Amino acid sequence: QVQLVESGGGLVQAGGSLRLSCAASGRTFSRYAMGWFRQAPGKEREFVASISWTGGNTDYADSVKGRFTISRDNAKNTVYLQMNSLKPEDTAIYYCAAGPYTLANIRDRVWGQGTLVTVSS
Repeated sequence: QVQLVESGGGLVQAGGSLRLSCAASGRTFSRYAMGWFRQAPGKEREFVASISWTGGNTDYADSVKGRFTISRDNAKNTVYLQMNSLKPEDTAIYYCAAGPYTLANIRDRVWGQGTLVTVSS
């Protein structure tokens, strides 16, 4: 199965921007749907954004719509999450996820180790 490594997390002031990267191994990357999830302290892990294996379809949680942009570069085996207009409520550990063709099958998902994003007020 594909292996994922996130990077790009850090400390940023409210209103600032941050770009997360997720590097994937394996020749099957191009046929994997990719997504980002996040988990804040004391809360359940929640969906943030996803992109289809073709790159033609994207989806966003209402809380980040218009502020975050997900993209992928299959030639580099990498998916990105551009985060703009960050709010303190965005503070969480962000996890990259992958699934063969779709992310809908929970048991087939592969997870990265997570990267911490802290937004100060």
